[in-house]
Amino acid sequence: MTVDYIRYDILIQDAMRSVVRTVLTDAATKGLPGDHHFYISFDTGADGVGLSPRLKAQYPKEMTIVLQHQFWDLTVTQDRFEVGLSFSGIPERLVVPFRAITSFEDRSVQFVLQFAAVEEDVGDASADGDRPPARHDRLPAATEPLPVAANPEPAAKSAATPADKPAEASAATPADKPAAKPGEPATAEVVRLDRFRKK
Repeated sequence: MTVDYIRYDILIQDAMRSVVRTVLTDAATKGLPGDHHFYISFDTGADGVGLSPRLKAQYPKEMTIVLQHQFWDLTVTQDRFEVGLSFSGIPERLVVPFRAITSFEDRSVQFVLQFAAVEEDVGDASADGDRPPARHDRLPAATEPLPVAANPEPAAKSAATPADKPAEASAATPADKPAAKPGEPATAEVVRLDRFRKK
């Protein structure tokens, strides 16, 4: 078995994350152009993720945030972004490393990037030096709904949300651009790591 010592899978994912970094950097400095808005899903248990205990308890594995109408203090660095959002009328500050992102979607142009979790440690090679690098790929299942955070609003402008109302209710997909249902062909262009792998 041929060993991929170059690790093209990691290089491709780093290139895809650089797209997200560039787009968010532009949004932080210039705002969102036109109808562009972003749905960003990330692993809440990943190293470096900063969430309040309340949000961590509500989203123990994965959550999706929406950067659209109102968010504040978006800051982008080489390895992460930080942003202020409102959840049920409560302001929160989120810290999300780019390596924690599982998907990035701009529904205004039907563009989607999906990321797999990849272990970068190659591990000990066997005696013949032909042992493949250790890896673990995980893509979000297409049929599993992702929790969606509330449509971001600063606390000063948002009305209180009833305690029994789930946060994701206010961030539903716009009526004019419904999300694809399980079993239906997706209209978005999804860039997946599998496309670049040798079959």
